Amino acid sequence: MIRHVTSRIVCDVTDPAELVLAFAAADHHELESERTCFTVDDAEVPHREVVDRHGSRLHLLSPAPVGRLVVSYEARVAAATGAAPGWPAERIEYLRPSRYAESDRLGPVAAAAFGELAGRELLDAVSSWVGVRLAYVSGSSRPTDGAVDTYLARQGVCRDFAHLAIALLRARNVPARLAAVYAPGLSPMDFHAVAEAWVEGAWHVVDPTSLAPRQSMVRIATGRDAADTAFMSVYAGVANLVSVEVSAVVDGELPRDDATTLCTLS
Repeated sequence: MIRHVTSRIVCDVTDPAELVLAFAAADHHELESERTCFTVDDAEVPHREVVDRHGSRLHLLSPAPVGRLVVSYEARVAAATGAAPGWPAERIEYLRPSRYAESDRLGPVAAAAFGELAGRELLDAVSSWVGVRLAYVSGSSRPTDGAVDTYLARQGVCRDFAHLAIALLRARNVPARLAAVYAPGLSPMDFHAVAEAWVEGAWHVVDPTSLAPRQSMVRIATGRDAADTAFMSVYAGVANLVSVEVSAVVDGELPRDDATTLCTLS
């Protein structure tokens, strides 16, 4: 399956800023073509790429000069050449509470809702439970909201759905993490966030929004939660986001997704 993905991030830098951006297809994908361009006031500026332990390709501007910054990306993605890289202790790390997935605080909720369920039955139950109880409302959550805030508000966007699913899975002793992806079929189109859970010897996608088929998603970044996977992080200076445009399509028809089957990011 060939996926054609593009993104365009525009921001105004008013004080030289240290920026880290995550928008490129992860390192383990096979790319037919790829183009990345950074400009400030229409002049190209140098940037540096680093790859993290999951194969997430992070682009650094250090510093981003003052002006209108435009970051453009496009790629034709054929397939993944293997699973996202891991390390021996990763499943221990992804059992722990994290900034946006407070599994310790949601333990009683998870115990009451899912009892002794395990494996794929637990994944199905968590995905359905979150999808039914939350309303998808654009702009309804704050950047600082975590899984507990989402549970109480009963609404959110894709990252909020994913954070709540991750917290509930961890509370039931299932390693879970967040993946930022391109998602052909998503409407409205944007960067998308899904959960991944470790069951039956592999990481499987859990997407309570059911807004796009999991089989056609393209991994961008992977981590504990949104703190590790944001498309733009500002660590010094001032950079105000102006707009984000994303597109993701497949050659041919989108695959049909059955939410009850196990699926890995391909």
